[in-house]
Amino acid sequence: MAIGLVSLLALGATGYAYVTKDKLQDNVPTTDVLTPRAGEPPAPPADDGATDILLVGSDARTDAQGNPLPLSMLKSLRTEEKAGINTDTVILLRIPKNGGKASAVSIPRDSWVDVPGRGQAKINSAYGVAKAHAEEEDRARGERDQAKVARDSDGAGRRALVQTVQDLTQVRVDHYAEINLLGFYLLTEALGGVPVCLNHATTDKDSGADFRRGVQTVSGGEALSFVRQRKNLPGGDLDRIKRQQAFLSSALRKVLSAGTLASPSTMNGLMDAVHRSIVLDDGLDVLEFAQQVKGVASGDLNFTTVPVVTTNGRSADGQSIVELDLPSVRKFVAGLVGRGPAGGGGAAAGSPMLQLDSGLPGVPCVD
Repeated sequence: MAIGLVSLLALGATGYAYVTKDKLQDNVPTTDVLTPRAGEPPAPPADDGATDILLVGSDARTDAQGNPLPLSMLKSLRTEEKAGINTDTVILLRIPKNGGKASAVSIPRDSWVDVPGRGQAKINSAYGVAKAHAEEEDRARGERDQAKVARDSDGAGRRALVQTVQDLTQVRVDHYAEINLLGFYLLTEALGGVPVCLNHATTDKDSGADFRRGVQTVSGGEALSFVRQRKNLPGGDLDRIKRQQAFLSSALRKVLSAGTLASPSTMNGLMDAVHRSIVLDDGLDVLEFAQQVKGVASGDLNFTTVPVVTTNGRSADGQSIVELDLPSVRKFVAGLVGRGPAGGGGAAAGSPMLQLDSGLPGVPCVD
């Protein structure tokens, strides 16, 4: 999601997008996700010291219009048909209003949290469960327009996830941006691949990962495998977060490199991918926003993770979960914009020290 968002920033920052402003703004799908409905919990106070953007990566097997992907594309994505939606990447991008360094705060997918109106559950299920419930209600009312059912239920799912993140962090979400598997695939293909570095060779049949040790360039299905693998990693889900953060660090540099910005074909490819893959809240003006977050666009971004008690927790009903300490999470997130002591972000206990140096700026070596 961050690749797509910074692609938008790059398009705006270069002046390229001003030539096609209407095309860029009007063709990015939008959603009214930040306006609470009757009976939904109110948002936290607006003045929390930052502009906060919730970046969401879903595992939906659909395109931006909700149409199911053909089996041939699912094969390219190294996945298969699956009912429901999980939001397996949840990142809160905090851009301080005082001009300080922005932070991208990852929340592990299996974090055991309070979901407003539902009780405790994994954070990655909040969207999908609310969406399924909304679909049932629409059909029970006799709604037969499947496109409307999809739009309404997606909105319900997104609002549930926003409310869950706001309850967890006590931070108001100012903007929302979402991408699915197809969108991630298209963006990495448009970039011509992203360089990454691994400390060790690794394989995982579930994600399709099969990588050698050292520096390599990944795109499309390989890039998806790189950021989705969590089996055979020493730190499990936290190591997967490190993978995602390393990938984003490298990808952001490539989006903003002179070669990318100077290539009309690459910029056209990015614009096409953005149009086909990204959903934004309806209050986000992409070009105005591009000018507001030049620090992010220059790569001046701190990647971190909420404090974690353990990745080996177990819920009362037997699920494997990531346990969080609520006061520690809220103190940490507030501290990122000077509203309290930041403390330390999550880290995989016992993780081995990095063994390789990629030799490439912005490309850390990870497990």
